[in-house]
Amino acid sequence: MNTVVREAKLPTGQVIRIVRGDITAEQVDAIVNAANSYLKHGGGVAAAIVRKGGESIQRESDEWVKQYGPVPTGKVAVTGAGNLPAKIVIHAVGPVWSEHKPEEADELLKSAVWNSLKAAHDRGLSSIALPAISAGIFGFPKERCAAILLDTAKEFCEKHPESPLKDIRFVLFDEPTFQAFVDAFDARWK
Repeated sequence: MNTVVREAKLPTGQVIRIVRGDITAEQVDAIVNAANSYLKHGGGVAAAIVRKGGESIQRESDEWVKQYGPVPTGKVAVTGAGNLPAKIVIHAVGPVWSEHKPEEADELLKSAVWNSLKAAHDRGLSSIALPAISAGIFGFPKERCAAILLDTAKEFCEKHPESPLKDIRFVLFDEPTFQAFVDAFDARWK
């Protein structure tokens, strides 16, 4: 059972939430997948999304890469959501921490989050759930990841107060990542 543990209503009317639980169970319009450039969903959040959503997600991902080539770091691809409660899956390619200078990795992560929010915004969607992009097997420091994701969501809302995207959720599963997001949230909104 997913639980909202933190919630901030911004002056723009948009809400940013921290949710403890399984991203594949969120009742939202869009789920963000922490993807690799080739959209091969073999581990972590990506594997869970395909396991629960069905093989159609992997097939659409393969077709996307065949048509457009690998997804550059910081960019996104969009597929259907298969059997998930969402309408679409936004596959965001975050940086592998060890492959970039810290400042460059920060910018690439911000870009992956911004492009995820923009993809939902551009499609007129009202709710989105994001994992801790790059904080798992890509090795991005959890505290740094949490700060960038929360700050980027806040900045997106401030720049797009008219956006149909009103509900932004960060859904965390493991304890250390969850705690990093709670701490970052509390530093901003408590």
